[in-house]
Amino acid sequence: MPKVDIIIPAYNAARFLPTALESVMTQTFTDWRILLVDDGSTDNTFEIVSPFADQLGPKLIYIRQENRGLPAARNTAIRHSSAQFLALLDADDVWLPDRLAESVQRFDRPEIGLVYGFVSRIDADGNLVTTHDEMKRRAEGRIASSIYTRRLDLPCPTITFRRECVDLVGDFDESMRASEDRDLWLRIAQRYEIARVPKVIALYRISPGAMTSDTERMFHAQLRFLEKHYGAPGCGRRARRVALSSVYRQRAEALGDRKQQLAALHSVFRALMFYPESLQNLRTAASLLFHSLRPNR
Repeated sequence: MPKVDIIIPAYNAARFLPTALESVMTQTFTDWRILLVDDGSTDNTFEIVSPFADQLGPKLIYIRQENRGLPAARNTAIRHSSAQFLALLDADDVWLPDRLAESVQRFDRPEIGLVYGFVSRIDADGNLVTTHDEMKRRAEGRIASSIYTRRLDLPCPTITFRRECVDLVGDFDESMRASEDRDLWLRIAQRYEIARVPKVIALYRISPGAMTSDTERMFHAQLRFLEKHYGAPGCGRRARRVALSSVYRQRAEALGDRKQQLAALHSVFRALMFYPESLQNLRTAASLLFHSLRPNR
């Protein structure tokens, strides 16, 4: 039985899938198995996977299902898993060679249910865009409130969690087609401690057609997440105000990038209403006001 089952959902990701699989094969930690769920792809995903399946044998399990969405694909993999730990890798992302070794090492106490790390963001061609490795407070231990308030992001390609966690708190909520990852991390954080690998261990690919680029869809999914957990431990009235502020500010920034200045200003003023003392809100508001008042050239 492998120590880590790697969950890779794939939907029309044939272009990037070989790089993702190769990044698993170069891991310094070798006690792993891949559970690759083809979520109804209409491209040549099967042809891409076949030579890897031949090479890896029982270390790669290929599962095909009708298209049901990302959370359902991950849940299918979880149902087929048997390892002590589960690690996430989306088909367009990339692991650095010590990603698994560093993550498994951090499970040094049974109270730790989930481990995450930092990512660098790359574009569709693999070029570096940004690196997210900021050391924040309240980033380890009992951090449910930090996850709820969005003070902390746990990047999916760096996530490893105990298999027992989903037996206790449930798996991905298939009714949520966005923010379902944060939803599960919060439920785990309410029962377990969270640990961090303080370095970049994965590359997160930004694709123009990705779901995270759909501002309004993400916005409404985030609001639903906040309402779903409101009143739970770490998710009280003040935490909800801080979280709503962050959601509206991020929406304002996305709208501003698209030159939708009036909608962006409306959203950032909502953010200020929920959390007026936030310096981030004030900076975003000032920037949006400056650009809206600047004469067009």
